[in-house]
Amino acid sequence: MIQQWLKRGAGQTLEFMAEPDADALAETLVAFANADGGTVIVGLDEKGRVNPYLLPEEVEDILRMALIRTRPVVRTEWRMEQTDEGPVIAIHVPRSTELHSLDDGRVLIRAGAHNRPLSGDEIRQLAATKSTGDFEAEPVHGATRQDLDPEIIEEYRAHWEERQRRPWLNSEEDLLRAAGAITDEGIPTVAGILLFGKDPQFFLPQAELDFVRFKGTEPRGPEGLPGYGRREKVRGPLPRLLERAWQIVLQEMRVEAVVRGLQREERPEYPPFAVREALVNAVAHRDYRLSGRRIEVRMFDDRLEVTSPGGLPGYITLDNIVDEHFSRNPRIVNGLYQWGYIEELGLGIDRMIEDMLAAGHPKPEFKATPYSFTVILRNRIERPVPVSRKDWGVPLNPRQIRALQYLEEHGRITNREYRRLCPEVSPETLRLDLADLVQKGLLLKVGDKRGTYYILK
Repeated sequence: MIQQWLKRGAGQTLEFMAEPDADALAETLVAFANADGGTVIVGLDEKGRVNPYLLPEEVEDILRMALIRTRPVVRTEWRMEQTDEGPVIAIHVPRSTELHSLDDGRVLIRAGAHNRPLSGDEIRQLAATKSTGDFEAEPVHGATRQDLDPEIIEEYRAHWEERQRRPWLNSEEDLLRAAGAITDEGIPTVAGILLFGKDPQFFLPQAELDFVRFKGTEPRGPEGLPGYGRREKVRGPLPRLLERAWQIVLQEMRVEAVVRGLQREERPEYPPFAVREALVNAVAHRDYRLSGRRIEVRMFDDRLEVTSPGGLPGYITLDNIVDEHFSRNPRIVNGLYQWGYIEELGLGIDRMIEDMLAAGHPKPEFKATPYSFTVILRNRIERPVPVSRKDWGVPLNPRQIRALQYLEEHGRITNREYRRLCPEVSPETLRLDLADLVQKGLLLKVGDKRGTYYILK
């Protein structure tokens, strides 16, 4: 298990704390509880070094002091892993339906590998979302254990064991309870029916997906007649629904031949990861409370639109969607993660943008309303339209102007590329230049650490 933690590294749901500190632990507990939950590894650092002086009794005291600082008290579970160098303790924090704060009034959220305090507006938005309840955990009226598909459950077990690198030694019932698929009484939950159901749409008809392939660039054909050439309804448990939706889009995507040297390769109309990520996000994060509305995948000659019922979850906005992560349905998200449809929380939007730009397409467009969220992938290859200095609307230094001109031509810029543009300036000054352009709303930061780059916002 320790090797698996080290391979993942600190991130949205994992934190290392070699030297436990009550204040830092309290902040992380609150941040995890307000976001997707997570695990704090006490007594181990990210390089795999164990703290040999750590005593379990000391960790218990520090955890008690940290919990006293949380309002309301965060629920935790912990277990100990014994190593040759000493004990390592994993403190697990489940996702909470309540809004948690510290005793000084701060409300924190987990954002990547950091804990970030929320602003007043963000707190109100997150509180409103949490107050709607935990719909995916509710039991499904009329459903019984026999409505879950044994084949799907066994497939999930195999994927879980492969990802966790250890066998599941408990019963199938325990596996389903751990996944949030059944209640303590054995009744299937909304998440359970959606992930493992024989016929989820019998209980939740809104869980269908509609695919429409239009001829041309508009929904209507000549004389106002419907302009679609193919229309399909996709049903089934979410893993099957995702695979079927992907296969349909793949069938409809144009493929062009590209010759590189002596090699001929086929390039699909859209980067496969970008399409799959748009589909997975729509399925994982839609609001399943909204009946009468289905996920819609609309394919035109010039674009692919994926619309998911329900506005942006939690405190997520169009401005922070690249940097922040919040799951409306953490059990469904975890199930799709164990299946392998989600690689790592919070990184999909980054890579979707990166793959679209690498293919020469415009970056994805995101549109949000109170009741829907749409991702638009455009297939045209275009150069950015140059903007004049007066259009920037904010004071800029000559280096920043040079960076924006570089972005107009190349579409993205990294810290290393900026240093090559301005070799006479210190790296710290250039870093502050880019941070200032992000703060002024001109650039969007994509990626993390060495993979960071910037694009025009």
